[in-house]
Amino acid sequence: MNQETAWETLYQQGNMGWDRGEVSPALSHWLASGLHKNQRILIPGCGRGHEVLELARLGFDVTALDIAPTAIKALNRALTENDLHANVMCGDLFHYEPEQAFDAIYEQTCLCAIAPDQRQAYADKLYHWLQDDGQLYFSMMQTGEEGGPPYHCDFLDMRKLFPSPQWQWMDSPPTMISRPKGTRYELAFLLRKKS
Repeated sequence: MNQETAWETLYQQGNMGWDRGEVSPALSHWLASGLHKNQRILIPGCGRGHEVLELARLGFDVTALDIAPTAIKALNRALTENDLHANVMCGDLFHYEPEQAFDAIYEQTCLCAIAPDQRQAYADKLYHWLQDDGQLYFSMMQTGEEGGPPYHCDFLDMRKLFPSPQWQWMDSPPTMISRPKGTRYELAFLLRKKS
């Protein structure tokens, strides 16, 4: 089963344990700590797009990408119902090539849904999608378990995946974002793309 089919099947079955049904607390944290309105922002692996709707409502120029057609249909329907606009695309993020680099990327646990052997290719995409000095708002899933998805995003592994020659890690400690159920949580970090 390919990735598109696998994720689409989960959406069609309503088996979406990762979906909070509302905006993640991580977004409120980022908005309070410097995510500036009117920026061009990308949300890869946007799902049904709770954060897409909120950022569009606040005046951001939002581009949203997901591989599952059912998720994208739900997002488009919600945008229409709320009289909001975002650039919404259904497709494989590994094939996505924007015409212009983004000011910011909101990485809400998309990485943890990607097989570990694809992480480097995804990290390279994130770097390519951002303009110089662009900001990566990054929530790392902490499962403490083998296998996935979601796959555990060990902090030391993430420091290697996003190395200092390319990325500046902010000095502030991460924000811990609890999950609605269970013992998993996310660590939210801000990274800046170096030129």
